[in-house]
Amino acid sequence: MALTPRPDLSNMKDMSEQVRIAALSDIPPGSSHELIAGGRVIALYNVEGTLYALDGVCPHAGGPLGKGQLDGCIVTCPWHGWQFDASTGQHCLTEAIRQPSFPVTIDGDDVLVDLP
Repeated sequence: MALTPRPDLSNMKDMSEQVRIAALSDIPPGSSHELIAGGRVIALYNVEGTLYALDGVCPHAGGPLGKGQLDGCIVTCPWHGWQFDASTGQHCLTEAIRQPSFPVTIDGDDVLVDLP
C-alpha cells in the first residue's frame, strides 16, 4: 500500500472570518465594550482613537474584560484586578500570559474583527 503525501498547505490563506462587531460611532475614545461575535466574547477598546480587540474572557477566573476599566491602554478586569495591555493582550505583571487579540478594521462606520 502506497502512502499518500500530505498536501502542501503553506499557500493557503488565513482561514479567519471578518465579522462586523459594532458601529464606530458607538465606541468613543477611552471606552471598553463587551460584545459577542462569531460565538465568542470580544472585548473592544478605543485607546485614543485606535481600536483593539481581545478575547473578552479573563484567563484568571473568566471575568468580563470588556467591562473592565480602561486607563490609557491598560484594562483592569473588574472581577479580580488582573491588568492587560489592550493594544497587545500582554498581562502587565506576568510575561508568560498574553490574552489572544484580533485584528480590527474600520470600514466607514463599521468596526470589523478578524476571528479565527
